[in-house]
Amino acid sequence: MYIHCVGGLCQGLLISVMEFDWNNSPFELDRSLTRQDVEESFEDPFAVRLLPDTPRFTVQGRFFNIGMSGGGKGVFSVYRTNGKMIRVLYSRVLEPEEKYFYQRKLEQALSNG
Repeated sequence: MYIHCVGGLCQGLLISVMEFDWNNSPFELDRSLTRQDVEESFEDPFAVRLLPDTPRFTVQGRFFNIGMSGGGKGVFSVYRTNGKMIRVLYSRVLEPEEKYFYQRKLEQALSNG
């Protein structure tokens, strides 16, 4: 089970634009993504943020973000945050199923707006 966040709203808390910590990044971006793509995917007003309730990710304080870059690239990221800074632990281009999930959530958000 996941807690779903849309447009920066998660459990009644507004997730504001934060700084990114790219020092000693724990992963290498492949050629299809840039740091800017990843950062823009967090700024996507329709980004889907998921808070896992599985013990593994809850204990480690990790979250998921599915969003689009300004150039239209779908980006999936695993990250952690201290409320001031986002530390991206892994990012990649969306898989077709994830892109479909994002599109469905986007359509739901627009039809309810």
